[in-house]
Formats: sequence, structure tokens, C-alpha cells
Amino acid sequence: MTFRYKLRYCSRQIAFAQRASWGWNLLVIVLTLIAPAAHAQNLNWEGQTGAFVTPFAYTSPSPAGGFGLPAVSFHYLDGGNVLGGFYEVSGTIGFLKRFEAGYTRALNSDASVPGLSPLFDGGFNIFHGKANLLGENAGKHSYIPAISLGFVARTNVRRVGGVLDSKDTHNEDFYVVATKTITYFKALPIVASLGFKATNASVLGIAGNAANWQGRLFGTVGFVVPGPVKSNIVFGSEFLQEPRHIEGLPGANLPTTLTYFARVIPRGELPLNVDFGVAQVVNNLMPGVKLHARSQFALGASYRF
Repeated sequence: MTFRYKLRYCSRQIAFAQRASWGWNLLVIVLTLIAPAAHAQNLNWEGQTGAFVTPFAYTSPSPAGGFGLPAVSFHYLDGGNVLGGFYEVSGTIGFLKRFEAGYTRALNSDASVPGLSPLFDGGFNIFHGKANLLGENAGKHSYIPAISLGFVARTNVRRVGGVLDSKDTHNEDFYVVATKTITYFKALPIVASLGFKATNASVLGIAGNAANWQGRLFGTVGFVVPGPVKSNIVFGSEFLQEPRHIEGLPGANLPTTLTYFARVIPRGELPLNVDFGVAQVVNNLMPGVKLHARSQFALGASYRF
């Protein structure tokens, strides 16, 4: 390869990288400008009203005497070359002002590492429900958070232990969560949430079942700043403690899942919003086994009819 040819090749690569960068920046700008005209109805990874992977105590809007309008969402997580891409398609509806229920279908695209990737193939079903026990600011006390009970049930899960045993499995979460929007600093509102769940799921079912039932904590904090076109943008982070061990895979040790996200909260009259996030799931699953699923890109979009 001559020096002149190398120079032309490098120039084309630089130009391509610049176009890709401009294309990504343009996508972010366009979505940010579209989303501000939307309603702040946000569904999380499993279809609950929440942040990116954790639920809030809030429920999907509905009247006291009936059903609200349904909300739908799509989420994507780039799991890397071992896990593949994960896709979640959700539908949720609120009713009687204090309840919500919904369904999510979990899907994924195959990855390319023999021996490991097949353990994380295949879709499964996710059903969820939530009941608000205490409304935010109940009794006109501004310090009271919203408090809710909820559940998640995952069926037809054939991941890790299910693959090794050639059978479908199921797992569940039962949780309590408190959420508060703090407006003491009017220029910088804060959304904070803390919850506790009993679960036998491993990484929300992505890694199949946990070795046993465990109590785990989860939480979210976000700061609301003014955005374009009369919107607000929440910059936040979540933690989700994981059961340490996976059923059927002795020696596996899972860390706490962390996410960092930016959520556009738009004006109230239009129904679309978009989330961008980075998820830190797991890298070293066990000695000699790396999943390379740290700092992975995630995207979500919700629409309320």
C-alpha cells in the first residue's frame, strides 16, 4: 500500500467518522426537540411507571372511577457481543386512580460467542401490577412521599439455568417503593425513589433465575433542569441490587446494576418522550468468564394515547 493510498484511506475513514458523529448528534437533537412536546408519562424497562430499570411509586394516570388511556413503550439495551441486543415492548394502563397493570414482551438478537451467547437467547413474558397505598403529599403534608406495592411475574424464561436444563422457568418480584418529587429548591427540583423487593430473578430475568429468593434494595435520584421548547430534562442515576448467584451456574457472582440516564419531560399536551441511558450490568461473571456488559448504551421511548 503506497503512502498516497494510505493517506486517501485515512482521509476517507476520518470523514466517515465525522459524518457518523454528526449523524448521532443530529439524532439526539431531533429527538430532544420532538420529545418536549410530549406528556411526561414514562414507562421503564419492564413497562412500569418508573425510571429506566426501577419502578416509581407513581401509577399511570387514570380517573378515580375508571380506566385511563394506555401507554406503550420500547426499550433497547446493547448487551455487547456476548449477550447481544435486548428489546422490550410494553403496554400499561392505569385504573381507579391508584392502580396500574401491564404486559411486556422481552426479545433479543443473538450474539456471537459460542458456549456463552446461547445461554442468553430467547424471549419471555413479563406481567406487572402496582397499587398506590399512599398518595404523594397526603393530608396536605408536603413531606409525605407516594408509597406503592407491586409485583412482576416473568414466564417462559429460558435463560442460563433454563437453557442448561432444557426447560422453561419463571421468576417473580414483590416490592414496596416510596417516591418523592422535592421542590424545596425551585430552580432544581429533585426526584428521589427508594424501594425494597423480594426476588428470585437474576438481572430482571435477563440471566434467568437467581439461586434463591433474596431481599434487594433499589433506588433512583434525578435532578430536573430546564430544557428546550418549554421542556425539562432529568439527569439521573439508579442502582438495583442483584441476587449474587445464578441458578444453574455455580461460581457466578453478579454486581449491583447501575444506570445513568437523561430523560426529557415535555409539555403536557403531546404524548411522546425519549430516554437515553448507559447501563453498567456485569463484566466478570466468574473467573475466566467476561460478559463485557459494562457501560452499555440504552434507549427508551414511551407514548401515551
